[in-house]
Amino acid sequence: MKAFLAVLTGLAAALAVFVVPASADPGPVTPADVEAADGCYTWNRTLSEGASGEDVRQLQIRVAGYPGYGGVLGLDGAFGPATKAAVTRFQQAYGLAADGVAGPATFGKIYELQDDDCTPVNFTYAELNRCNGDWSGGNVSAGQARANALVSMWKLQAMRHAMGDRPITVNGGFRSVACNNAVGGAPASRHLYGDAVDLGAGSQGFCALAQQARNHGFAEILGPGYPGHDDHTHVAARSGQFWSAPSCGM
Repeated sequence: MKAFLAVLTGLAAALAVFVVPASADPGPVTPADVEAADGCYTWNRTLSEGASGEDVRQLQIRVAGYPGYGGVLGLDGAFGPATKAAVTRFQQAYGLAADGVAGPATFGKIYELQDDDCTPVNFTYAELNRCNGDWSGGNVSAGQARANALVSMWKLQAMRHAMGDRPITVNGGFRSVACNNAVGGAPASRHLYGDAVDLGAGSQGFCALAQQARNHGFAEILGPGYPGHDDHTHVAARSGQFWSAPSCGM
């Protein structure tokens, strides 16, 4: 009997060597799957089309930069076709099994990409607020302005990855009314809402940034050739699409 058991044990060990784990997100998410989660947010279930809730909304924030050309992903906590498509694009961008289902592999990549304050690893709140430290004085509450900036950062993270992970230079973001007036900003500037970001040329150049931004959820893109924007590329959220960078063919 002992000899028989020993043979079985040996066979099991041998088989284990040749089993290749699936790369798809099988779910459900278990505590072991989320050990890599940092201090920001942890998902406790696999998410797919038809799911709803705060965990879906948190996922939507992280994949907001993957809506497809000219698209803007709604952050409504409802996992519909647009969210599935965005998750699929995110998975494709990072070499994951692209099934549009968010499970351990997808969440694991997100955990790698986010810091404990929920910002993506390559951008900071400080970069997006060179006006004041508390996000107050704009056209929305301080909390809303900060939340809007977070979404813009995740869009920029997607854009950065699509452009070869080269650093993107951020010249500024949120402005209070006082800060906006001081720099001669437009009275209805999206900077007052926290979702606008002004980008330096970096190694990419203003036009490449403006053109790439069209794929990453920015409804407002202004660049060279648009009045006052020859020295930076401006990206933001807004109701309705407005892109203008005539010198870049936009």
